[in-house]
Amino acid sequence: MTSIRKKQICALLKGIESGDPSSVAVVNQDKYIQHNPQTHEGGEGLAALFKRLAKSNPQVNIVRVFEDADFIFAHTEYDFANSNIGFEVFRFDGDQAIEHWDNIQRRKGPNTSGHSMVDGPTEVTDLDKTEDNRQIVKALINEVLINGRIEALETFIDSECYTEHNPRIADGFLALRTALNQVVPTGVKAILYEKNHRILAEGNFVLSVSEGAANGIHSAFYDLFRLSSGKIVEHWDTTEVVAPRDEWKNGNGKF
Repeated sequence: MTSIRKKQICALLKGIESGDPSSVAVVNQDKYIQHNPQTHEGGEGLAALFKRLAKSNPQVNIVRVFEDADFIFAHTEYDFANSNIGFEVFRFDGDQAIEHWDNIQRRKGPNTSGHSMVDGPTEVTDLDKTEDNRQIVKALINEVLINGRIEALETFIDSECYTEHNPRIADGFLALRTALNQVVPTGVKAILYEKNHRILAEGNFVLSVSEGAANGIHSAFYDLFRLSSGKIVEHWDTTEVVAPRDEWKNGNGKF
């Protein structure tokens, strides 16, 4: 069953298509904290953003939407002047959203295994395993991605059945391990995770929000995992460069 909060956020995001300022009514303008560095603070900032985006005749598709306590998080497709894939995270207080984070990447792919950045299962199952799955992803992020113990990867990934949606990586455990071991000419890892900020979960889906560097550039990593029987079997993600501080339109920070 889709919760009221999920429906409210879906309506908010679809409001980008029309530019209707009433679509941001779910936002508490007095309390709203905006973490998109390119958007002004508050509900009025969102209304102005939606009005501007609507001029490009955008199309918005909410592919997946999840709920974790006071958080709603969604996996989205945006077709504006360009085609983008995003993750949107909202924190609620009562029946209104009071905080927002996002991570947007230009659509690429499909990858060599034929997967797009958004296709695959959308149904939430295994609600009774939510906390177990959260802990599995937390351990993966900390042990493998932050602490660099790539040899422990197989502890968390289903080596027999792993589907990858990153446009640069093929299916399978070996392709993932190779990508995580890749280095740039300066000798540092091409994908470097430094800090995890948040792990959100509902049933078999878990979203991790992390900070680090992609090809040596300060970046945000949003990783969505699907789990089955205690193993990660599928992965979607977006990577976005964190804008320099002098380009921010609010002072709240990306994370």
